[in-house]
Amino acid sequence: MGKLQSKLKHSTYKYRPDGIIEERIQTKAFQEYSPAHVDTVSVVAALNSDLCVSGGKDKTVVAYNWRAGNVVKRFKGHEREITKIACVHKSDQFFSASRDKMVMMWDLEGSSQPRQQFSGHTMVVTGLAVSPDSSQLCTGSRDNSLLLWDVGTGQCAERVSVSRNLVTHLCWVPREPYILQTSEDKTIRLWDSRGLQVAHVFPIKQHIQTYCEVSEDGRRCISCSSGFGGEGCEATLWDLRQTRNRICEYKGHFQTVASCVFLPRALALMPVIATSSHDCKVKIWNQDTGACLSTLSLDGSGPLTSLAVADTTSSLCASFSRGIHLLRVDHSQGLELREVAAF
Repeated sequence: MGKLQSKLKHSTYKYRPDGIIEERIQTKAFQEYSPAHVDTVSVVAALNSDLCVSGGKDKTVVAYNWRAGNVVKRFKGHEREITKIACVHKSDQFFSASRDKMVMMWDLEGSSQPRQQFSGHTMVVTGLAVSPDSSQLCTGSRDNSLLLWDVGTGQCAERVSVSRNLVTHLCWVPREPYILQTSEDKTIRLWDSRGLQVAHVFPIKQHIQTYCEVSEDGRRCISCSSGFGGEGCEATLWDLRQTRNRICEYKGHFQTVASCVFLPRALALMPVIATSSHDCKVKIWNQDTGACLSTLSLDGSGPLTSLAVADTTSSLCASFSRGIHLLRVDHSQGLELREVAAF
């Protein structure tokens, strides 16, 4: 399929040190690639430096070359909406979770049929995390349970249930046996995979915790929360190694923050994070001070559902109404976020 060129106005906001906010309207042409999905995209994840994997309401898992703008492969097997994607580090393999209560393992180089299936939850699967050595998979659900699986055999090795622990996301800590988990009970838990026991519970928040991510060095983590009208709607940075206290909060969204990521250090002079929200905005923040450095408003996209780092300057953002957006940081006029393609 060819690439189409489109023009669409997007508001971008640059935040100056003197407190003045400069609004710029982006009218630069961007590429409209062949669409990855025919309905709402729920989740997107980076498989490697060229490919991403996504899923949504069309029940299909799609491997997509975001540089070339074309579908690489479609995977069908789920009976309901895809909720989560987890990619195996330095591999062509990945996992998908769904409202059909199933988790499936796929191989880009294999057939379009699942390589392995994991059935054990009684409600929608809302968390997926792969161990650093790829031998274990942790899954979580709205059924209040976490399951630990042997990837090789497909067998469940551990199962634990905590009352009211409606899982929203799971993230495995790099080079460690620990799993970070957010929940609808407003709690962030750190689990030890050796026996699947709670190792730490972070101070409870005021709103549902929707997502979490751990930094590459495993020293810090971020979580984000639900909210409306600016109440809640924040991301929080935590110390994961020593005090395990709250370090910083990032406030400025007006609806639920659905995703938060650590951006590559090469992107800016200071460490930065990015958040995406149901208010159609993606924001870049100074990780240390909490200052908002740039805001991109993807008008007409509906709630933004997922955010993933694609390479050192590019990110992918899934949306309710307009598929997946390829975003890039522009340094020509300071730190500014721009949309360069959509699919």
